[in-house]
Amino acid sequence: MVKPFLSKTQFVRGLQCHKSLWLFRHEPELLAEPDAATQARFNAGREVGTAAQQLFPGGNLIGFERSEFREKIDATKAAMERGARAIYEATFSHDGVLVMVDILHRGSRGWEIHEVKSTTKVKEHHIPDAAIQYYVLRGAGVRVSKASIVHVNSDYVRQGDLAVRDLFTIEEVTAKVRDLQDFVRKEVRKQRRMLEGGRPKIDIGPQCDDPYVCDFKQGCWRHVPEDSVFDLRDKGVDKFSLYRKGIVRLKDIPLDILNPKQRFQTEATLQRRNHVSPAKVREFLGALRYPLCFLDFETFGTAIPPYDGTRPYQQIPFQYSLYVQRHGGELRHDEYLAEPGKDPREELLDRLLAAIPDGACIVAYNSVFEQKILREIADLVPRHRKRIDGIVHRFVDLMRPFKGRHIYFWQMKGSYSLKQVLPALVPGMIYEGLEISDGAMAQQAYLSLGAAEGAAEKRKIRTALLEYCKQDTLGMVEIVKKMRSLVQKGRENL
Repeated sequence: MVKPFLSKTQFVRGLQCHKSLWLFRHEPELLAEPDAATQARFNAGREVGTAAQQLFPGGNLIGFERSEFREKIDATKAAMERGARAIYEATFSHDGVLVMVDILHRGSRGWEIHEVKSTTKVKEHHIPDAAIQYYVLRGAGVRVSKASIVHVNSDYVRQGDLAVRDLFTIEEVTAKVRDLQDFVRKEVRKQRRMLEGGRPKIDIGPQCDDPYVCDFKQGCWRHVPEDSVFDLRDKGVDKFSLYRKGIVRLKDIPLDILNPKQRFQTEATLQRRNHVSPAKVREFLGALRYPLCFLDFETFGTAIPPYDGTRPYQQIPFQYSLYVQRHGGELRHDEYLAEPGKDPREELLDRLLAAIPDGACIVAYNSVFEQKILREIADLVPRHRKRIDGIVHRFVDLMRPFKGRHIYFWQMKGSYSLKQVLPALVPGMIYEGLEISDGAMAQQAYLSLGAAEGAAEKRKIRTALLEYCKQDTLGMVEIVKKMRSLVQKGRENL
């Protein structure tokens, strides 16, 4: 048997970019480590894949670890000959391509391919994934009658034991897969020839981020300078069209082709100019009332809902940080971090309601998120609904003056996210030095807390989580201080 030249995963990588596949095969040391968001997607895929096997229970699992591809193929063949009704990770090779089918099911008219995805709908790039499996299995002599994508049903609400038949939706894509067979055959040959040659001369382009952010992007984009066309926010000009014309730096872009927001960003960046609208900022500050609270939640969302009353990927709060300030008084800090392994929502709510003074004004950054979380908890704990409704209606969104560019510092690079705004206004408050520096990392850290070994490791994770969440709320306190300082200056351009 000839050793396979490609795997299914590599074929799909090559569809996104031949250069990415070449680098993966020839220069894998250039691969970037997966970030927290990517790792979360990998984890979701494994979790969903295992759960989906229960749609076809009692199947044979072809072991992945510590076995050669030949052994996997032989084990798959033996399971089929024994009359197995379902095989998980069924392995086949044809035309130099190795595939492992998530679920291979013996139907009444032949074998059925079930490709499992952790998404909540079938996406365009899922079809070639199933098509290469169909191509290999048919080439290997397997009678394939159907190909389907199994994905998560976003409408499912858990009540009691997991109901896998309600959690998943199976969408048949056989016709689309068959239509792609000639394309797959030709693409396999293209990728084989490409891999036998030198590094492809493929420039950066939309394929660097679609459908996934390429793990070789950092190296391929090394030549892009600071303050480039790719720093422009908002839709408008075609950035890659400008790049291909040799217009790469912001200073080279004709200003008349930009929309007003992009022109504002470009001029502010090139002139290193900040902007404040004192009247608008005073109007915002006038909406703040004591007692004043600054609130931030950290949440996790998993493909498989963990608790009764939850949906796939519903954001479940496990932590909050709260600063409370009464008129003329000092700041008081309160925080909560749930122990893993149990539904944290009711306990978190009880602690939070006890910490928020009656009639308090609540400040949050992108407050729609915090309000949504509280409304969802009210459905779980209806006895507190009246109090929660009162709190929800007293939120003030700190993002508003930055989204409206009533305050704009050129270091924000057109963004109004807290991660850009805070270090621009308060230079000492940066996220880079923190053990946890974004929400995706916080989610991964919390989910790993239950499996952490030893008290020292648990303390380390908890400390990092508390420090990160506290940074967000203390950052909001400092931003409001800075806003008050700016309006005292009373100038639009600083």
